[in-house]
Amino acid sequence: MKIDIKKRLHHRPPYLLLDEVIEASALAIHVRKVPRLEEFYLQGHFPGSPVVPGALMQEMTTQAAGLLISEFHSPVPDYDSETTPGHALGVLRAIHHAKYRKFARPGDVLEIRAELILTVETSFRFRGSITVGSTKIMSNEFTLMNITEAQLRGE
Repeated sequence: MKIDIKKRLHHRPPYLLLDEVIEASALAIHVRKVPRLEEFYLQGHFPGSPVVPGALMQEMTTQAAGLLISEFHSPVPDYDSETTPGHALGVLRAIHHAKYRKFARPGDVLEIRAELILTVETSFRFRGSITVGSTKIMSNEFTLMNITEAQLRGE
């Protein structure tokens, strides 16, 4: 399935943390990211032993889930992050738990998955994971919500 990441997400480089969508449905999404040594978050984390910060692995799963929401659960047809006024989709509301088992390093192929497990009005609870090869390096549960663009701007 072809999903235009920049069309669906508000994020832009250098904070857009996803490379490509592998597979997606209304209930689950699989995306890929290969961190490069030049990434802003690897500069100084840690000198001589660069690893992807856990908070950014959380963000990767959140961005993947945001793609799922904007593609399949948007309150407006054909949501476009640049031209659809009035909406901010998939804003982080809560992290229920996160577990980090191994490090992600430059050149690793990160397989990022998010599964929708509960929807209540404009809130969406997800179970996420990141694997490298056959090893699960991170798992989490979190809730995203759709808000207005005015709320996003703090108005």
